Amino acid sequence: MWSHLDRESSPIDWCEENYTFSPHIAEFINTISNILFFIMPPFLMHLHKDYARHCGKGVHIIWFLLMVVGACSAYFHATLSLLGQLLDELAILWVIAACYWLWYPESALPGRWKHQTDGRRRFSHLFIVFAFLVSFLGFVQPAVNAFCLILLLFPTLWLMMMQLKKEEDMRLLNLGKRSIGLIGMAFTSWVIDRFFCPYWASIGFPYLHGVWHILIFLSAYTSIVLFAYYDVVNHMKNKVPVLMYYPLDKFELGVPYVFVQDKASRVEKRHKSYRMQ
Repeated sequence: MWSHLDRESSPIDWCEENYTFSPHIAEFINTISNILFFIMPPFLMHLHKDYARHCGKGVHIIWFLLMVVGACSAYFHATLSLLGQLLDELAILWVIAACYWLWYPESALPGRWKHQTDGRRRFSHLFIVFAFLVSFLGFVQPAVNAFCLILLLFPTLWLMMMQLKKEEDMRLLNLGKRSIGLIGMAFTSWVIDRFFCPYWASIGFPYLHGVWHILIFLSAYTSIVLFAYYDVVNHMKNKVPVLMYYPLDKFELGVPYVFVQDKASRVEKRHKSYRMQ
C-alpha cells in the first residue's frame, strides 16, 4: 500500500515530459489545467442556489465532487503515483454515480422497478452500492476503474439523447449539442495524447491531456445542467425549470444554469400580467 504513494509508481505516464517546468511537479501543464474544477463549482453553486432551494441541495454535492475530481487529478499529475491515479479515477466514478443517484429518470427504469412506489429511489441506491464496490475493487485491481468508467459513459450519453430526442426547445437542443460535441472533442484529445504522443511531442505540443481536462469539465457541467433540468420536468410536476445563461441570458455560449419556479406562482403571475393588459 505504501508503494502506491511513491512518485511515478503509476503505470500511466502521459505525453507531457516530466519535471520540465518544476522539480516538484511531474506534469506541470496537466496539473494546472485542472483549474476550472476549482474556480467554476463555487460559482455554479451560487447560480443554482434557487434550484437547490426548490429541488434539494443534492446539486451542490455534484459541484463539490467536481472539485474533488480536480484535486485528485492535480495530485495524480503532480506525482504520477498509483494512489493519485486511483483517486483520480474513483473521483470521476463517484461524480457519475451521484448524478445517477440524483437524476436517473423514472421512464428509463427496468420494468419491475417502474411498478413499485419507491422503485426509482431504490434503483438509484444501486449506483451508490456500485460505486462503493468499484472503489474497493479498484484498490485491489486498478484496471477495474477504467473499465467501469467506460461502462457508465454509454448509458449516460444514451439517457441524454433520449431526453433531447423529444425536445422542441432550441435552447435545450443547442445545449445538448454543445455538451455532446465537447464530450467528443474531449475524448479525441485523450485518445490522441495517449496513442499519438510521438507526433505531438515532435511538434512541441505534448499537452493534449491538459486540453482534455478543460474540455471534459466543460462537457461535464453542461451535461449536469441538462440532467438537473430534466429531473424537474420529469419528476416535479409542480415546478417549472427555466434554462438560463450567465452573464446574458440571450448569449448561449455563456454559463448555463437552471432557474426553478413554482408552477402555481408562475400561473398567477401570468394571470396578473394578462389582467393588467
